[in-house]
Amino acid sequence: MRRQYKKYSSGYKDWNQKVHAEDYMIFPENIGEYLSIDEVSLSQGELYTFVTNKKGKGKNGTLVASIKGTLSKDIINVLEKIPLELRKKVKEVTLDMAKNMESAVRQSFPCAILVTDRFHVVKLAMEAIQHLRIKYRWEELDKENNAIEEAKIKGKKYVTVELENGDTPKQLLARCRYIIAKKSSDWTISQQQRVELLFRNYPTLKIAYEHTMEFRNIYELNSRSFAKQKFLQWIEKSKSLQIKEFNTVSNTVKYNLEQILNFFINRNTNANAESFNSKLKLFRANLRGVKDTAFFLFRLHKLFA
Repeated sequence: MRRQYKKYSSGYKDWNQKVHAEDYMIFPENIGEYLSIDEVSLSQGELYTFVTNKKGKGKNGTLVASIKGTLSKDIINVLEKIPLELRKKVKEVTLDMAKNMESAVRQSFPCAILVTDRFHVVKLAMEAIQHLRIKYRWEELDKENNAIEEAKIKGKKYVTVELENGDTPKQLLARCRYIIAKKSSDWTISQQQRVELLFRNYPTLKIAYEHTMEFRNIYELNSRSFAKQKFLQWIEKSKSLQIKEFNTVSNTVKYNLEQILNFFINRNTNANAESFNSKLKLFRANLRGVKDTAFFLFRLHKLFA
């Protein structure tokens, strides 16, 4: 049945984009005012860049273009095959902080504003606090190993240090991974107790957590100018905290501030692109991987273009 579908009934044999499908596909008729751009791995780590229309909502009419690779020159060469009058209709493109995507979008869609995806920015701040937590955990592992070695030298039995809730310090730091990624209002009673222990033993983590939540709360604002003021205050506060991990985040936010602030115009994110990527991965998993890339892309065009 699969062979019959591929060779005869699907239309794959006479598909007009079959020759270049593995390098690129374009569907100018699906272009809209609000687009997303992101990359996804199809098979064996081979990356493809997908441009999607937000109004398609992950259904037919969503896919605007697919391009093999992530090089900006390749993306530009393909997107410029779409007539300029259609590309000028694009008002907004959401993307992550990759500079290659940014340069490709600027050249391909001259009238569009660029919006740095909210979730990628927040993720950066969340990774900073997780990096700090992991650093403390490694320190606790070293302390424990040194204590075990010292006990052996003295011929004594090593006694594990336990906190009030029965966790060891390294266990406490490991088990708080998901707790410090949530707002305090979402904590359960047991999670509150664990976090109290964490912040009591590692006060710098408490400062980092509060600073991260302040950053997340900025995205709840509706005013672009007020948000800009809050971001600048957050950047200045990051410098005064003298936590290395947040210096990196604050510098990244500073250099991408205008595109980050564009979120507050229409509050669009790259969530639809991430959802589209998930559908591709699920489709790939259902087919037990991609053996024939061109035919796989043909089936994507049937579903999403």
